[in-house]
Amino acid sequence: MQVTEHKPVIMVKLGGSVMSKLSSLFYQSMKDLQQRCHVVLVHGGGPDITATLKKLGIQSTFINGQRKTTEDVFTIAEQMLKGKVNSELIHELNREGVNAIGLSGYDAGLLKARFVDEESLGFVGQIEEVNLTLLHNLLSLNYLPVIAPLAVTKEGVRVNVNADLAASAIAKALNAEKLLFVTDVPGILKDGELVSRVTKEAIHQYIESGVIYGGMIPKVQAALSVLNENIKEVMIVGCQDSIIQDGKMIGTRITEGKEVAI
Repeated sequence: MQVTEHKPVIMVKLGGSVMSKLSSLFYQSMKDLQQRCHVVLVHGGGPDITATLKKLGIQSTFINGQRKTTEDVFTIAEQMLKGKVNSELIHELNREGVNAIGLSGYDAGLLKARFVDEESLGFVGQIEEVNLTLLHNLLSLNYLPVIAPLAVTKEGVRVNVNADLAASAIAKALNAEKLLFVTDVPGILKDGELVSRVTKEAIHQYIESGVIYGGMIPKVQAALSVLNENIKEVMIVGCQDSIIQDGKMIGTRITEGKEVAI
């Protein structure tokens, strides 16, 4: 079954670091967005995973920004992503009137993956296939799928997937109109003011000049990686206020183009 209503598909990625900061205004904006669009959400869970590993005395190692996932680390990641973060997020969304349903990549073979580098990274996967039939069916019934970034290899091995990369892969598979990265700031800020629109060319200039720095750099780099012929626009939006004002989404739009940053 394909999505029958002529609504655009919007992909939303929530980082684990913003989960505790989400406001009722943000949840309300998800409800408003679902009334106008088909919405799919992918979440991370890094802080919960790290805190639990530390509590249990299990060391975390990162290689090029990705957590090395041993069998012990994977067990905790799976518990946090599927058992804690996903269920808590579903509860909050449903409480605010959003018709949300929780999933992981295991469900009905939603996400199929291959190992990124089994020797170096362990149980870390890269998505190769998305069960679009499942997502189309849920969207046609007006559900908002909330996906924990876990997947299965063709050999049946369960793996963890970087949430940014999972959101990007699902957005591409769905031909999403927009991909929203939700952060703890309302977008890219220059001299304290929100930059409402920026191009790929300008992003590089902002990084070089220091306008974009720290934790915002990997977010905009992930945004740049998904701009292609299918996804024309990526947005950086905030988690503490409504992302919709006067019928328009508020944040920083990142688009193709060669305009120079000013």
